[in-house]
Amino acid sequence: MNIESSDTNPAQTIPAGYLMDAKGRLVPESLIKDHQRLEDDLVRKIMGHAVDLSDQIARFHAHTFSDMATFMDLLEEKYGMTKGGKKGNVTFSSFDGCMRVQINIQDHLEFGPELQIAKGLIDECIADWSSEMSDKIMALVNHAFNVDKAGQVNREALFSLRRLDIDDPKWRAAVAAINDSIRTIGSKAYIRFYRRINVQDKWVAVTIDLAKVGGR
Repeated sequence: MNIESSDTNPAQTIPAGYLMDAKGRLVPESLIKDHQRLEDDLVRKIMGHAVDLSDQIARFHAHTFSDMATFMDLLEEKYGMTKGGKKGNVTFSSFDGCMRVQINIQDHLEFGPELQIAKGLIDECIADWSSEMSDKIMALVNHAFNVDKAGQVNREALFSLRRLDIDDPKWRAAVAAINDSIRTIGSKAYIRFYRRINVQDKWVAVTIDLAKVGGR
């Protein structure tokens, strides 16, 4: 039996007794193996629930930010703040202290060409210092600059380097270069939810991340 080819829009109505394959062809159901039909039914069932859940989470996300922004506007009005301002990190708590909603603002950073200058200055410092001191600093530098992966840096390790109090002109110049290399290119807000049975218990995160639900 011939398989009919279809070049029309994938959203077209598929005739009864046919399924469309990945090439857009209409395939009679009689030619489709039972396990392929079962797999198709399984995927469509799961995807139906997944799309509904995704839409629900998107609405919840939007409503949550809107509700918290409205609350902050009320507080600003209560205390006479007229200019408004950038919404930052904030925690909202239930009256009994057993539920908590947090907004965390995380900046997205990139590092400019000054970082390469900083790395060169640090290398010069290490070459000038005693072997015992240079070995310790070199371990930190390797961790910060991810020397096994070109162009990559470990942000936290790099910031740890900045906090080292080393009285050396080249080191101070390197730290200045690191500071000048840091550029904020945007930010993203994250909502986190916590609860506990009573105020003596530890906070437990309410998970809305599918990858973490059920420990899978």
